[in-house]
Amino acid sequence: MGRKKGRPVNGWLIIDKPLHIGSTDVVNKMRRLFNARKVGHAGTLDPLASGILPIAFGQATRTIPYIMEATKRYQFTLEFGASRTTDDKEGEVLETSDHRPDDAAIRAVLPRFTGEIMQIPPIYSALKLGGARAYELARKGEVPEMQPRPARIDSVTLTERSDADHAVFNVQSGKGVYMRALARDIARACGTVGHIASLRREKCGPFDVSNAITLDKLLQNSEKASTLDGFLLPLATALDDIPALAVTEGEAQALKWGQTLPALHISAEIEADLLRAEFQGDVIGLCRVSEGRLRPVRIFDLTNDGVDDVDYS
Repeated sequence: MGRKKGRPVNGWLIIDKPLHIGSTDVVNKMRRLFNARKVGHAGTLDPLASGILPIAFGQATRTIPYIMEATKRYQFTLEFGASRTTDDKEGEVLETSDHRPDDAAIRAVLPRFTGEIMQIPPIYSALKLGGARAYELARKGEVPEMQPRPARIDSVTLTERSDADHAVFNVQSGKGVYMRALARDIARACGTVGHIASLRREKCGPFDVSNAITLDKLLQNSEKASTLDGFLLPLATALDDIPALAVTEGEAQALKWGQTLPALHISAEIEADLLRAEFQGDVIGLCRVSEGRLRPVRIFDLTNDGVDDVDYS
């Protein structure tokens, strides 16, 4: 089998995604722009949503699950008065209502949407139902039966009312929370209907606007793919929340071979916690302490594009 086309690029690129382009389209643009072998993204943003879209190259794609699990922060505008097929302004109107809740009524229902809740995803979502994406079924005129799913919302706050038709919210949430569904359900809880008029992701795990670059700026620096590498963040950036453990050269090699090590020098309080093993500041991989041994979970090899790293989990 021949090698994949492109360069073995490793690292994270944080895009401040504009409106009217999908996450997959951004990934494809970055693949071509960087001439990279392996590219993925952490957390879909719809074309009508803007904000932080982390793009992973090479070995960094192996850390995508840790970003997907991380806390996100959003701001969205809920427009009262009409529910829509897509739960945003792109869809067709399903139902209308003249009722407009006041600020007190809105704030009164928000505790229902905080903590561990059950949420019914929008029918226009990428969830698979019987092998097909929900949005594919919806576009064929079918009505997918969406089942409630667990969702974690840390906080949802009403921050602005420009007029009676609109309300702006700040949300901090965990993995898999649909902001369109949240906006829809807040309106319903207030005795009316509504949809998202605008949505922006302001933070995704350790990444926010301070790390981000626009597509326009990247394109201005696109004369040569390798010159773009300066915009990449190290793979380890995605693992900042995981405690670091310095290992020796011999220990690093043993972990790469899948061997366990005595954990005598590791504090008992972190037994079974995930650790970021590092040698001379470079991430070797992720390990876990179990039964007095340091055991490799996922080992990274930054000498290639991520195809040959090892997962021991």
